[in-house]
Amino acid sequence: MKTKLSGTFLIAVLAVFLFTAALPAVAQTGNKPAELQWVLVQSTLTYHVSSPVHQVYGTSRAAKGKGYCSGGWCNFLIAAPVKSFTTGDTNRDLHMLEATRGADFPMVVVQAHFRQSQLNSATIDVDLEVQFGGQKAHYAQVPFERTQKGSAVEIKGTVPATCSDFKISRPSFLGMTIANAIPVHVDMTWRSM
Repeated sequence: MKTKLSGTFLIAVLAVFLFTAALPAVAQTGNKPAELQWVLVQSTLTYHVSSPVHQVYGTSRAAKGKGYCSGGWCNFLIAAPVKSFTTGDTNRDLHMLEATRGADFPMVVVQAHFRQSQLNSATIDVDLEVQFGGQKAHYAQVPFERTQKGSAVEIKGTVPATCSDFKISRPSFLGMTIANAIPVHVDMTWRSM
């Protein structure tokens, strides 16, 4: 009887240990959230430009990023070269670099800030500061979908950027100016370190 009780107790302790080890995002020390570090392992960033006569999508898979959670808050830094966004049309991409002042400001840099308690939620509301084309824009409480994928976390959402946010003169195509809205769809996979 004593052996059976000890075996059951050992299995219960092992099950709790394995369950908590499989969930790094909810790791805690007492009542205080644990410190966590994250690294960006895969990303697809796609901007969308529209005009009355055409739709253009430019995609980059070259973003790098790191994140750190401590004291109840998470801070992430993501950067991508402006020239890494491609539409499939070299002439259009060169014009985009010119319009966005990519030669003078070659990186898009994003700082993301949110409450650590959201790491367990299906939606994370993120405050963003985006540096692009020599300008900074702030976006408050941008919702991103969070999906656990094994030991990684996938984040998807859209940054509601506009040309006017970054003082970009809107280019025209066939005499028609592009729309002010240039939303950027984000699909990133992060892994805790």
